[in-house]
Amino acid sequence: MNHIILIGFMGSGKTSVGKQLAKVMQLPFVDMDELIVQKSGMEITEIFERYGESHFRELETECLKELSKDRERKVLSVGGGLPVQSRNQPYLENMGTVILLEASVQTLLRRLKYDSSRPMLKGGDLQQKIETLQEQRKAEYEKVSDVRVVTDDKGFSQIVDEIRKIVECVKN
Repeated sequence: MNHIILIGFMGSGKTSVGKQLAKVMQLPFVDMDELIVQKSGMEITEIFERYGESHFRELETECLKELSKDRERKVLSVGGGLPVQSRNQPYLENMGTVILLEASVQTLLRRLKYDSSRPMLKGGDLQQKIETLQEQRKAEYEKVSDVRVVTDDKGFSQIVDEIRKIVECVKN
């Protein structure tokens, strides 16, 4: 299998970059969060409110297992917490090239300050939450990723081009 899997913190650009990358590479695009919404009939915030984070993580794993059986090459954008779950890591590692999109705390603050759709960032000091979660997730992101791409101060087309070149090198 040779999926292109984008991982990284909320706001790092996984969905936006993934959509554009899929278009450029003429591949289907799957956003795991959108897939979960579609399958559950509920928004992510509603799942968190009604059933809690652990239930959401179970749904993520179910969708990942399903996608791991799909042989058609795709660009996948996975939720920021998915790679942190150790049970998900073998799936990611076996599904294709895992690309970690990274962004600084300042970039993430700028991108996320008006976004109320992120349950993990609700309430309290946004910068502190970003810093704490990033620190908690950093080692797991690095462990499962094949390549890291910094998205700070880059346009989507520049990031897409960088990833496309990386993927072509990995393929050859």
